[in-house]
Amino acid sequence: MVLELGAYATATLRPGPRNSVAAMDEAGTPLPVTEDAIRRVGVRARGHLVVRVRHELPVGQGFGMSAAGTLAATLAVSSLVGQSRPWAIRAAHLAELDGGTGLGGVAAILGGGIEFRSKPGIPPWGKIRHLSSRTTVWVGVAGPRIATPRVLSNPRMRARIHRAARDLDGLLAHPSLERFAEASERFTDRVRLAPPPLRRLIHALRGSDAWAAQTMFGSSFFVLARRSSARNRIARVLETHESRAAEVSLARTGARVLPSTARAGPPGLRKDFRGGEARRAP
Repeated sequence: MVLELGAYATATLRPGPRNSVAAMDEAGTPLPVTEDAIRRVGVRARGHLVVRVRHELPVGQGFGMSAAGTLAATLAVSSLVGQSRPWAIRAAHLAELDGGTGLGGVAAILGGGIEFRSKPGIPPWGKIRHLSSRTTVWVGVAGPRIATPRVLSNPRMRARIHRAARDLDGLLAHPSLERFAEASERFTDRVRLAPPPLRRLIHALRGSDAWAAQTMFGSSFFVLARRSSARNRIARVLETHESRAAEVSLARTGARVLPSTARAGPPGLRKDFRGGEARRAP
């Protein structure tokens, strides 16, 4: 599912005699995978290139924020220096693969709604279908972050993931929100990655007439109401468990470049990118 809460990136190039690249989040923490992706874009102009990324959901909790921020950065830089959109997408995808921070998050957020993938990779190699949906989804965090590279680099964990995904291919033949939700629950139960507090919360949420599953990979969850009357029951369960959660709409569009900002700053070029709508559902 592609959420309206995503990532923004701002790229600024200050002319100078030497080339340098820096990518960081709002707190000034370096983002090495994002920096690698920016270097893959290729900037011919000399100067100091700075990219700042703002994530609207927690990083390391299965919400795809690493992919969103990295793609935001490469699109902003590509727009700044005149590179193509496909090249920016490729740079972000390869950096995510090599950095171990994800396998297909970049491909997923090229469109909105619910993404179904029958062939891995970014276009034109991957085969992706997006179904639009006006539904809202509850997302929340119930524990510490899970490092994606640690999971993906563990052969035993990868084997367990493959076993958990067996017989889920039927979802692609008849994709729908309901089938997606049911497959997500089965995968969560089979892969057994959720810590005990998260498992208890997920089962309590399922008892509120909702689909609930773990986000991959994080100590976090998403919830879809089976019917509108379940919304209040979901809210009561979350309140009882003192869970940090928000109700968010699915995005109608995918990653895109925004116009330049008007705020004052140091001389140089500036482009902004928003990797998804940023409105919470009412």
